Amino acid sequence: MLNFFVAFLVALVPSAPPSGPPPSTLPVVAAAVVCVLSCDTLDPSKAGQETFPVPEKQINGRRLVLHVSDRDGMAWGSIDNGVAGDSVWLDRSWDGGASWEGLLGRASIPGSWTGTRTLMYNVTDPVSHRRGLLRACGDAAAVTCTDWIYPTVCDVLCDRTSAGQANGDVQPVPPTTLYGRVIRLHTDANAMAWASIEAGGPGDEVWLDRSWDSGVSWPGGSSLGRTATPAGANSVRSSMFATRDPRGRHYGGAVRACGREAAHQEGSCTAWARPVPTRARAAVDALLYSYDPFTAWWPTSWWNSATTLTAVMDSGIRDYDWVIARTFDVNRGRFAAGQRGSDPIEGDFISRSIDDSAWWGLAWVAAYDHTGDQRYLTMATTIATYVHQYWDTRTCGGGVWWDRERTYKNAVTNGQYLRLTASIHRRTSGDSVWLQRARTAADWYLNSGLISSSGLVNDGLTGDCRNNGQTVWTYNQGLGIGGFVEVWRATGDTRYLDTAKRLADSAIASPVLTRGGVLTESCDVGSNSCDDNQKQFKGIFVRYLNDLARATNSAAYQRFARQQSDSVWANDRDALNRIGQRWAGGTPNQVDWRTQASGLNAVIG
Repeated sequence: MLNFFVAFLVALVPSAPPSGPPPSTLPVVAAAVVCVLSCDTLDPSKAGQETFPVPEKQINGRRLVLHVSDRDGMAWGSIDNGVAGDSVWLDRSWDGGASWEGLLGRASIPGSWTGTRTLMYNVTDPVSHRRGLLRACGDAAAVTCTDWIYPTVCDVLCDRTSAGQANGDVQPVPPTTLYGRVIRLHTDANAMAWASIEAGGPGDEVWLDRSWDSGVSWPGGSSLGRTATPAGANSVRSSMFATRDPRGRHYGGAVRACGREAAHQEGSCTAWARPVPTRARAAVDALLYSYDPFTAWWPTSWWNSATTLTAVMDSGIRDYDWVIARTFDVNRGRFAAGQRGSDPIEGDFISRSIDDSAWWGLAWVAAYDHTGDQRYLTMATTIATYVHQYWDTRTCGGGVWWDRERTYKNAVTNGQYLRLTASIHRRTSGDSVWLQRARTAADWYLNSGLISSSGLVNDGLTGDCRNNGQTVWTYNQGLGIGGFVEVWRATGDTRYLDTAKRLADSAIASPVLTRGGVLTESCDVGSNSCDDNQKQFKGIFVRYLNDLARATNSAAYQRFARQQSDSVWANDRDALNRIGQRWAGGTPNQVDWRTQASGLNAVIG
């Protein structure tokens, strides 16, 4: 049972925002600059769209208009038919209209003009997980404001839809009890949520709280759908509310069910949860929670963002396609050392780390496959051309160097090169150059010594070109599988497919990479912990194992992939659909967006 002041008094906050001029008794708070696709104060001439979602207002014959560009996620206000000194501004609220940042972009009509407009301000703030409301206000010998825009959240369905229209009924967390009453949280396949109270009597109340920051706070989202049990009944349910706000770029909203028994003041709430429309969508929603749409990556890991973006595309869900284009457009330029990693990014996703560049090349191949947009294949080819510069036959007879300083030939870079060269060939009409490079790389890999006698891929080669016996990581095994599968597709040579199957069979059977049927990294064992790179290794393995399963239609590979999904879902996921590092469960565990991306690849299969 929750403390009365936490559960009940919070429920008294109104669920619908006020409209009209700001009463002097309500607080106006200082504004901080918000950046989403653009930062506050963008000139309206740069708007990608102009709509008018709320009615204009009249102030003593002046026209007060709120203009909105959903494409930019921004709005601006204007006042017309006025005289010098009339003014217009925006109010923006982060708590459902209880308080607001006032006088944003205030502009006064100058000289002999008859109208003016504000600059543009963001309606939403997904980086800080705040959902905003915005309105235009004007002063022309009186103050008037338009209605707030977007007080209702809409996804597949909109807030306050009847629970009778639910697509299924899942209870993601245990119910809570209060004076014999049972309070339940319900969600459905459309990511809608509602609350119910049972075994009670007339006057009992139930409602939802909705949070965009994983339950840390819920301004503007308390007491949603508050409903009282009618006379003669012992149960009631609220209407449904959305947990995703695509217009505001909020994903993975959390909800809980709360209730109050009629004769007492205190309330009780369930735990916070996110809906599970499907395993993949639930995992992606939780992953998008950490994406920064302004800087257009998952801060603060560069190559990890490339394979994370690939995992989003692997899900096949088209709702997130805007993330592909946004990541490409923002990050294709140059960045000084420290902005995206310790190395400078020199443009076109290229840096001194050859493997980092190759991860982005593979991501843009996936983007081309997913969207058909030629610019992604062009970028992937540019990156592959850069990587090829470090193919060097003077050392070990071939292979790609790991770094620009040519210090190490390792499995990751050469597995990437296999996949990338064969992929470029298969998507480039009339190509023979990339085909020959892929075949040469595959033959070199087979004879390089990277694959041990037990069919496992060690980390790299020694200075005298022998297997260095270093750690067998799942991602090296997976890249070998993915590389040889793609070379087989490019050449039709069954030797390469046989090698991919050997690598997969060895990984599945070996206690080095699999324990109890579940992929296990060496850093998953005992009290070990994984670094930020290692957190994503297992997901890369599963990505390419799934590719092999599609190529061979192997029931054994499909079964193993399903076993990973089931174990992650049952043992390594919380009620907010956050996935950790240890897919079999256990402690100590690590949970962040990197483990989430890796786990996403597991649950896709």
